[in-house]
Amino acid sequence: MNFVLGIDGGGTSCRAALAAADGTIVGRAKSGAANIRTDLTGARANIVDAARQAFVAAAQDPELIPQTPAILGLAGANVGTYRQQLEAILPFSQSRVETDAEIALEGAVGSGDGAMVILGTGTAYMARRNGKSRAIGGWGFQVGDQGSGARIGRDLLEQTLLAYDGIREASPLTEAMLAIFRNNPEDLVEFTTSAKPGDFGGFAPKVFEHAEKGDVVANWILDRAVADVEAALGVLDPRDGDPLCLLGGLAPLYAPRLSARYRALLKPPLDDALGGAVQMAVRIFARSAEAAR
Repeated sequence: MNFVLGIDGGGTSCRAALAAADGTIVGRAKSGAANIRTDLTGARANIVDAARQAFVAAAQDPELIPQTPAILGLAGANVGTYRQQLEAILPFSQSRVETDAEIALEGAVGSGDGAMVILGTGTAYMARRNGKSRAIGGWGFQVGDQGSGARIGRDLLEQTLLAYDGIREASPLTEAMLAIFRNNPEDLVEFTTSAKPGDFGGFAPKVFEHAEKGDVVANWILDRAVADVEAALGVLDPRDGDPLCLLGGLAPLYAPRLSARYRALLKPPLDDALGGAVQMAVRIFARSAEAAR
């Protein structure tokens, strides 16, 4: 075995890293969304595409994919039989599908104790204490993922319609959102018919941007989102001295909004979720291959 693959897939994108057996990353690539509960077939296609591109980026032959084992941390893997279904149709020599939270924790705190939060299109939380991991959340956009980009975007669309109907006061943010849909609420509603979590999540940065300008609707949405994040952190109950790492595209936007208690625990992650997938792949595949020699 010459290489291992680490894959990090969520509701917005899929990232792949090709690494040598010692964990040195030699090629990286990115493709489309890979939430296996939202779109198993599309996720599989994007995973394979990202892996192929990673081989090309490393100046290696993609025909080696069937000889390469992979660790995949994917949104949607914590529900149902989606992980087993995917493992059965992947082209790698060995495929092990984990949750996106599992690889994120591995990347953030290594093998020690600590906690991490994924704040991206979706949300997920995991802590490790005395070697035992506990995960909460990550139940998906329809019934969970509070504080996520997808939920923030959905809340923004809801507030925009409420403002249009005169139920709540309009703001520059709601007016800007309605303008995106040609000032036609029917177009906004039609968008939601086929929109995926990543489509809703695309509006989240706009909420943070307007909140900095004092927009009342933006700050109302974010106050609720921060409360949801802190409620989940309260359940994880990170200990003083253990690192708390925020990961995901919204992490730097959330960090200054957390209460002093949690800000005091924040530490830069040792690595990101993709790095965590590579570390797991090396530990599980490369070292087991060495032991078998």
